[in-house]
Amino acid sequence: MIYFDNASTTAVLPSAAKAMYENMTNIIGNPSSLHTLGLRAEQAMNDARERVARAMGVNAKNIYFTSGGTEANNTAVIGTALAYKSRGMRVVTQVTEHPSVTDSFRHLEELGFDVTYLPVDEFGHINIKTLENAVDEKTVLVSIMYVNNETGAMQPIEDMVKAVKGKNKNCRFHCDCVQAFCKHKLPSNADLISVSSHKIGGPKGVGALYIADGTRVENLHFGGGQENGLRPGTENLAGIVGFGAAAEISSQNIAEKAENVSNVKAELLKLTEILPDVYVNGACDSPYILNMSFLGVRGEVLLHALEADDIYTATSSACSSKQKNKLKIVDLLNEGRGESALRFSFNADNTVEEAVCVRNAVLKHIPMLRKFQPR
Repeated sequence: MIYFDNASTTAVLPSAAKAMYENMTNIIGNPSSLHTLGLRAEQAMNDARERVARAMGVNAKNIYFTSGGTEANNTAVIGTALAYKSRGMRVVTQVTEHPSVTDSFRHLEELGFDVTYLPVDEFGHINIKTLENAVDEKTVLVSIMYVNNETGAMQPIEDMVKAVKGKNKNCRFHCDCVQAFCKHKLPSNADLISVSSHKIGGPKGVGALYIADGTRVENLHFGGGQENGLRPGTENLAGIVGFGAAAEISSQNIAEKAENVSNVKAELLKLTEILPDVYVNGACDSPYILNMSFLGVRGEVLLHALEADDIYTATSSACSSKQKNKLKIVDLLNEGRGESALRFSFNADNTVEEAVCVRNAVLKHIPMLRKFQPR
């Protein structure tokens, strides 16, 4: 099997699975309980919080565990906007955000907020001056993702934060770093940062939200005092422990891993030189994601052809792939390419040899598929 769909989810690391098993079989207490078993559970959770914080380069007291990147994004966007609405009802994002962010802004529109959706160029980049011009004294929140989940386009987040704060020092800046965590150095000046466990070799169903000191976020859930009241409910302790273990391992040797993945990606990029009508979508910034359109072939058909060869890829974000009415990000960048797009996404364990096999499989399937599909 060759798995090139790591932007959707990753295989759980053995160290993370082991940590989860040991936690589930040895620690039965509730972290909120006052007895010894509860204290042991709380200690395990605090240790995981420290590990995630170290991987992010932040203080553990600023980390709040969630059920995943989606909840972290929902909480950051909606919770922050509500917390500061007395200052203004203007918020800013971009058109190519993850659905968990764009849908949160749609909800804010329903609540009466004035939402600006910034355009991007053909490479998926935002003009910083355009961003700066969108911010005024009534703007309370800007949310821009670091690495795009479909194209790998990267935004200069630290420069953007400086531009926004220079225009309005009280405006809060949120960054979706789900695809950047443990792959790229995270921005040091964002007020809120979302990350997810299952994108870095941890279990599904757990994520984290970093909230900087002095940033207010209104809680969206009610019922208990867990996570300082922001995220009530008994914590997913085994998942949190697995997340901590995965973060500790995956955050090591980032530069070396990126170089290896770049070599894997380079092999697939050769398809643009070998086959006609093959295009790269987006800026191709992050080595971990490569989105390509094979004109004359539906991406979904090519996906299943490769699956028959035990090769696994994607046509778009896993969170929106089954929503037929969702406009693909690729079509926002280059109209007409979305239907023929395929996303390859990698992890540090993928090899050049695997990439060569995938490239040869594509070369085998494309001529045949183009014969039977109308262009």
